[in-house]
Amino acid sequence: MNKIACIAVLCVVIAIVLAPAGVLLAQDAHANAEFVLDPEKRALFTAQERTSKVGFGYLGIGIGAGLAAIGGGIGIGLLSASVVDASARQPEMQGKLLTVMFIAAALIEGLALFAIVVCLLCLFL
Repeated sequence: MNKIACIAVLCVVIAIVLAPAGVLLAQDAHANAEFVLDPEKRALFTAQERTSKVGFGYLGIGIGAGLAAIGGGIGIGLLSASVVDASARQPEMQGKLLTVMFIAAALIEGLALFAIVVCLLCLFL
């Protein structure tokens, strides 16, 4: 994959992960319109429109958490495959390679867990 394609994929993933936060924030802003005493402003957003926006927010949160989990799994899989390949080529370096692999796997898993936690925070806050 060339550099531009990687950047484009990264931008799409970031947009999908951050989309639920925008939807939920917009829903909260419209929910505050209920407290306005003017009935014309209150009628701008019906309950059905607010519910559909919240539904899209939940859908986006699910997609974002799923992409985070898939990305972490792919990253750890590629890392493990590279370490097994390198160990087959130089068996005497296996101990050092495994140490580096476990550190990198922990970092990848931490990043995926962080993304899932952000999606859960968007869901419950």
